[in-house]
Amino acid sequence: MRHISRRGFIASGSAALGGLPFVRSLDALAQVANPVFRHGVASGDPLADRVIIWTRVTPRASGAQTVAWQVARDEKMSQVIAKGVAQTGAARDFTVKVDAGRLEPGTTYYYRFESNGERSVVGRTRTLPRQDVARVRLGVVSCSNLPQGFFNAYACLANRLDLDAILHLGDYLYEYANQQYGDGSRFGRVPSPNKEMVTLQEYRERHAQYKADPDSQAIHRQHPFIVVWDDHEFTNNAWKEGAQNHNNDGQVEGEWAARRKAALQAYYEWMPIREDAQTREEKIYRSFRFGNLATLMMLDTRLIGRDEQTTADNSAAVESPSRHLLGPEQEQWLAEQIVTSARDNSTWTLFGQQVIFAPQTPTGRRAGNADAWDGYRGARGRVFDMIERAKIRNLAVLTGDVHSSWAFDLPRDPFGGYDKATGKGSLGVEFAGTSVSSPSNLGRGPEGPKQLADLMAARPHLHYVDGRYRGYFTLDLTRERLQADYYAVNTIEERSTQERFERGFITESGRNHLISASSPA
Repeated sequence: MRHISRRGFIASGSAALGGLPFVRSLDALAQVANPVFRHGVASGDPLADRVIIWTRVTPRASGAQTVAWQVARDEKMSQVIAKGVAQTGAARDFTVKVDAGRLEPGTTYYYRFESNGERSVVGRTRTLPRQDVARVRLGVVSCSNLPQGFFNAYACLANRLDLDAILHLGDYLYEYANQQYGDGSRFGRVPSPNKEMVTLQEYRERHAQYKADPDSQAIHRQHPFIVVWDDHEFTNNAWKEGAQNHNNDGQVEGEWAARRKAALQAYYEWMPIREDAQTREEKIYRSFRFGNLATLMMLDTRLIGRDEQTTADNSAAVESPSRHLLGPEQEQWLAEQIVTSARDNSTWTLFGQQVIFAPQTPTGRRAGNADAWDGYRGARGRVFDMIERAKIRNLAVLTGDVHSSWAFDLPRDPFGGYDKATGKGSLGVEFAGTSVSSPSNLGRGPEGPKQLADLMAARPHLHYVDGRYRGYFTLDLTRERLQADYYAVNTIEERSTQERFERGFITESGRNHLISASSPA
């Protein structure tokens, strides 16, 4: 079915997914400046019986703050089914996070907060389904850079009522000063603070600025998020022991351990993600069950286990079986999760992760991108081994990072033993999504069409590539097939909800092979 917008929803008179009154109230509520809840509300990490709800209080006085919360079955908050009181203060930057439990599976709920005599807007969230599930639909975004332009992809997704959750695959925010990576002065979107963020206070201030964006507030208010970081939540080209300007020879931007700690603390304070006191704070990888239809494994290819990037032409390092992208602990966890997904007869196995997984060049040749899985071929081979051992029938890898849209079959060796026409030899499919606002020159300019054609010609498993638009993609899953639909926003230079369907791809259950879709799911 085609997606339902708020406007179309009102016109049709439908009462699906939460009801008309909530939909009408969103735009009106967005116009109301709330002195206490300036950063809106959010929800995330939904499970079948619980979900995280989040807000941030702007205190009228220093000291501890008491915040009441409620979860209800209706947008008017007349059918409250859970409530409580939370405490917050300067130690966690006055953010509030509640793990609201004892909820019913596959159910839409509403929530709000109250503090200092003010109420927050009402948020909408949804628990994951349990047992037999006919359909799941997800929105997928990545790479949202405030000074590059407006988050119109967020606005479009906030308009949709047909999504179970939003996956954000990383680069939720960027660390740079203005004009280092985008000039926000054109749009009134100069980064705050206007310097590269390094300290805890600077990371907090930047998170606060992103959460104050009205389109960010709208999408968070409408949908639960499942998030994972990439590098720019920390700094460019991060790895487990450093980053581009923090490697052992220079320490250009200070001590890596201190910066990493600051970024982690601010991330957990400001994002609607479940925290576990029993695990290391850098352990973000985790899984989600959408009944028996899909298992989603959110992977960290950036921070916890990644060995330092090598150069693309260092074939010994690129091919080395001893180098890691996930790290031994996460690899073991992934192997166990894949086996569990197969044992539980989950129809679809999904990886949510950051960098392109598909092979880009033949074995022994220069890596296509040494920062991606192509620069860690031994590690990628071990993941292919896991998939083959568990006899996973339906794998879809979901990818961010590249600011462009790509769609691949996933053979071990696309340059030998793979048939593009039939998909023989493929072990899965991969969908990489374009950015919310971060730039790409891929496909642009007079040579752009030739550049895209050359990429396709050099990669027999590549079905689609385009970097000329900003936007998002959706994933629609049923027992019989999975469909990914790519959407482009018309502009990021002014606020707009105009969008267009660019391309769609289907993989049928058991095929691990992409075919073109003529229309959105």
